[in-house]
Parts: sequence; structure tokens; C-alpha cells
Amino acid sequence: MSILIKNGRIITAVDDYVADIFIDGESVTHIGKDLKLHADRTFDATGKLVIPGGIDPHTHMDMPFGGTTSADDFDTGTVAAAHGGTTTIIDFAIQAKGQSTLDGLEVWHGKAEGKTTIDYGFHMIVTDMAVDRLGEMEKLAEAGVTSYKLFMAYPGVLYVDDGTLYRTFRRAGENRTRICMHAENGIVIDEIVREAVEAGHKDPIWHARTRPTRMEAEGVHRAIAIAEVAKVPLYIVHLSSHDALEQVRLGRARGVDVQAETCPQYLTLDESWYEKPNFEGAKWVMTPALREKWNQASLWQGLKFGDLSAVATDHCPFCFNGQKELGRDSFTKIPNGAPGVENRVSILYDAGVRAGRISINRWVELTSTSAAKTFGLFPKKGTVAVGSDADVVIFDPNETRVVSVDDPRTHHMRVDYSAYEGHTVTGWAETVISRGRVIVHKSQLETRGGGRFVKRARVGDLLR
Repeated sequence: MSILIKNGRIITAVDDYVADIFIDGESVTHIGKDLKLHADRTFDATGKLVIPGGIDPHTHMDMPFGGTTSADDFDTGTVAAAHGGTTTIIDFAIQAKGQSTLDGLEVWHGKAEGKTTIDYGFHMIVTDMAVDRLGEMEKLAEAGVTSYKLFMAYPGVLYVDDGTLYRTFRRAGENRTRICMHAENGIVIDEIVREAVEAGHKDPIWHARTRPTRMEAEGVHRAIAIAEVAKVPLYIVHLSSHDALEQVRLGRARGVDVQAETCPQYLTLDESWYEKPNFEGAKWVMTPALREKWNQASLWQGLKFGDLSAVATDHCPFCFNGQKELGRDSFTKIPNGAPGVENRVSILYDAGVRAGRISINRWVELTSTSAAKTFGLFPKKGTVAVGSDADVVIFDPNETRVVSVDDPRTHHMRVDYSAYEGHTVTGWAETVISRGRVIVHKSQLETRGGGRFVKRARVGDLLR
């Protein structure tokens, strides 16, 4: 199929110009003024932005947690992502403790294969890494899984000790792959939680009160120090606070190769949401927790000046009814996670570009290009250029909607609430194209399925 996009304002991380785009098959083949080419389908993008499809480098589809499983699988989750202007996700395969990471990868391939509507890759969550299994990491890299996630949080479930961190970091650096880090001091946090439970606290607000920002900052500091000694590129996931960002700035200032992402929820929501009545605050129980509102200004500054390099969602939805409610008798039993894969691109445009916090080019960089470069997808993805995948979004910067679970134009995730319920947002994806296939047009799903697994390049390499 061929597609001609006429008169759009093309925005990349570095470009801003008006031109036509011609797509032939799965790739962009021509960009120029007033192209005279026959196409099977033509879109008039006058007055619209034409941007690279979004890349969300942090999602959890079909993930078991806390006795239940995240509400979106790779079918519903990728359909929702496409409606929001995202054309690639990087999800997390999980190694079961004591088993091979390669077995974990096979399980997640089974969850995703044949179900996705957009393209996808995997990080590997490492829950242990004995010396005699370190060779698996090279096999993962050869399979296109070139990043690993480790946890300082969740003792007894996902937590790994510092020796395992260093051992895994060191081998990842030798293999030219990247470490993703959930950085919180889970050992201390568990003690704070124990004290709170013994004192009779059970409401959702105590999820935030038992996870102080200093424990996030300590984890970030320790992860950076270990990565510096191990000589591995480090990526801090879902950074939520000023204290943690301060540690990233210090590490970068002394030359450590460390990047960090934040999420829309930490930029626009705060811990007061936990105090909603009738247990409703449980909807926003996620880890790290929402913080005091003043942290937001620091995070926006970090995005503007580059100490935060990307905005991901940590999309891990659990329905309020039947899932979040598991924790009615104790905040410790509330499944951690919230929905957002559909909202990221629009929220960041509205709260970032329209509010004057970031430039329009930086918006594209944060929602697409930076993740593509960091995780071995560029220039195949993450930009609008001749030869790149035809992952293209026509974005209406003037379309205003009120986000609601009850509005079929704003909610396609398989979860019974929206984290941004009632938010008025200006700027929406109108047409979403993934590898030359029109997925969504004017809020209508035109194509379901057809997404592919993408083998990602190693750190420093380009994906062609």
C-alpha cells in the first residue's frame, strides 16, 4: 500500500518544516514539496503536525503481580497505545527465580506473538544471575534483547543484592548492552512499611508515606556508583522525585553514562490523589509512589535541560473492581501500577509544549527519538526520514478532549478507570500509521494485529 501525506508540518527531534511524505510499503520513500506521486491513499495534513510514531520504552502487558495479572494483554494494550500515537513499545520479559532468562524470554514471546497491533521489543528482568549463567546475556543480545532490568525494590520477589547487580552490570557492559534500574532501597522501605502496618495504617496514602524520596535517591546513587565501577551504560526507570534527579545530575556531572526517564503521572499528578475517599486513591498506587507536587517543577526542568532523557508510562494497569480492591484491608496488598500507554503523547504535548515547559522538538525527542537511540531502534524508528520505517502520526495540535473512561475517543485500555479522568487535554493523534499500515484514523481502529518483534541493536550501533 502507498500513502501520501500532504502539507503537514513535519516535526522531528531536530527538524520543523512543511512538506509532503510518500510511503511505499513499510518505509518512507520520499519527502518533498508538492510531491506528484500516485498513492493508494492520501491524507491532507494542513494545519497538523506530522511526527514519528511514539516509542514507549516501559510497559507491562500481561504481567503477573500481587496475585493477579495486569489488565491489558499485548492485544488490547497495543491497540490502546496506537490510539494514543505510540507505534512501538518495549515491554519486560521476566526471568523466574532460579530459571534461565532464555526461558523467560520464550514465555513472553508466547504472550505477544501474533497479538500485537504495533511493533514491540523486550527488556529482560533479571531476578538472579549466577556466575555459570552469565553467558545467557550474550545469547539474549544476539536475540535482539539488548537491555536488562534489575530491582532494588520488592525483597523476596524481584529484589537482587548488590553482588548480583555488579555481576550483571559488568557482563552487560562487556556485551555492549544497557542496564535499566528500578532504584529504591527496598530493604529499608519494607521496614518502614512494617512499622506503618503495626501502627494500624491501611489506607492508600500510606503507600506514599512509606516510600520516602530519600530512599529513591539512595537507590539511584548506589546504582550509579555500581554502574560507574562496572563500566556499563545505566538507565534509571520511572524517576519520580527531585531527590533522585539530583543524584542523576551529580553522576552525569562526573562523566557517568547514566540516563533517566520519568512518566506523565509524576509530571501531572501528586500524592494528594491517594486521599480520595472510598478507597479510590488505590487507583494511583504505583511504585515509585506519586510525590508532593513541588517535585514536578524539578522534573520538568530535568526534561528541558536533558538530565531526564525520555518519558515512558510504566503502563501496568489493574482494574479498580476486583484487582485494586484486593488491598482494601491493607495498602500493602494493592497491586502496584496504573494505566497510561494511551495518554502519554497527548499529556506531554498539552502539559509540556502548550504550557511552554518544553519545545516542540524536545517533545518529539522525549516521546520517540531518545528511546529509539537509547535502546537500539534508531534510525529505523524514532524519526521521519527517507528509509526509516513508516511509523508516522498526524497529530492535531488544536483538538481538545476531556479524558474519561466513558469516552470511546479517549479510552481504549482494558481497565475500568483512567488515571487522568476529567483532565482537559489539547492535542490528539488523528491518524496513526505503523510500518505503512493505517492503524487508527479519527479515533476509529482500521487495522488490528500485524505488529512485529524488533531485534534491537547494541549500545552504539544503528538499526537499519
